[in-house]
Amino acid sequence: MAKMINKSLVLTYIYLLIYIILSSGVILYNKWVLSPKYFNFPLPITLTMIHMGFSGFVAFLLIRVFKVVSPVKMTFEIYVTCVVPISAFFASSLWFGNTAYLHISVAFIQMLKALMPVATFLMAVVCGTDKARCDVFMNMVLVSVGVVVSSYGEINFNVIGTVYQVMGIFAEALRLVLTQVLLQKKGLTLNPVTSLYYIAPCSFVFLSLPWYVLEKPNIDVTQIQFNFWIFFSNALCALALNFSIFLVIGRTGAVTIRVAGVLKDWILIALSTVIFPESTITGLNITGYAIALCGVVMYNYIKIKDVKAIPPSTDSLPDRITKDWKEKNSSDGGSPRGLELNDEEAPLITSRLSHIGRTQLGTHTAV
Repeated sequence: MAKMINKSLVLTYIYLLIYIILSSGVILYNKWVLSPKYFNFPLPITLTMIHMGFSGFVAFLLIRVFKVVSPVKMTFEIYVTCVVPISAFFASSLWFGNTAYLHISVAFIQMLKALMPVATFLMAVVCGTDKARCDVFMNMVLVSVGVVVSSYGEINFNVIGTVYQVMGIFAEALRLVLTQVLLQKKGLTLNPVTSLYYIAPCSFVFLSLPWYVLEKPNIDVTQIQFNFWIFFSNALCALALNFSIFLVIGRTGAVTIRVAGVLKDWILIALSTVIFPESTITGLNITGYAIALCGVVMYNYIKIKDVKAIPPSTDSLPDRITKDWKEKNSSDGGSPRGLELNDEEAPLITSRLSHIGRTQLGTHTAV
């Protein structure tokens, strides 16, 4: 029995390590590809479209060719009213986030991403899925103050890059809230493969509009580097990140995932300064980020405490995930409510979990 527990624990830590490596790796890889100082492919929309096209193609093979996963019952009405708006905000969040790499450092981007709980809470209150609370509001103020201090201490502060990143954060927050409001009202949940199958192609189409206006006129084929293996491995890492998140959700609790996310952010900030020497971190940067992180930790604590106040179901969270993942989708598309583990560098992840699971993990600040 003890050996089984130890084996399971080791496997859990392996999954967490894989998640941290992939999540950090995708961010650093994207920065390296996009940066004019390195690989010099300064076309963030094009890179995002490559990710979406690759993910959609792999999902198509898994569902239609190899039939590893069964498709859900998707009506035209559900697709237009749910998938289309979610895909639009998803595409926007990736577009804005990747564009920010051209203007600001990875370390500063990670510090700005501490605003994710603030954006998610505000969007949830506006959409009516959460209530304004004094304790949460004070935490949001603390996070915001920390981000402002960190921004003030940024040596290479760039307004354009900061605006793009903040826009990406709010687009992602709205996408998370819309997923809860729209898909759950329809009784529809998607696993990682089916979410990519339906949403990646739609996001690709949305991205083609700004690509045609902003990037196509400036593309000079003779000056653009295109290395198949670079782009293939980059897209493959982003796809692998999706499945690593799903594996982590299935084997750990909310506290572990949140701690792993915080650890990953600190590792990423440190690594980025080594890999990209032009990135400079000041004492004010660290002080501001530490303040913001305190607010995030307190916010996570409040959310976890709220979850513990809810009577638990018979099945454990990992059991519910495993059970839902193995079950075939019913003919009417009915299923438990979905969950979002937010990792902005990964394509959309929607695991088939209960609302309690979403409360535990949906506000995780990653990437």
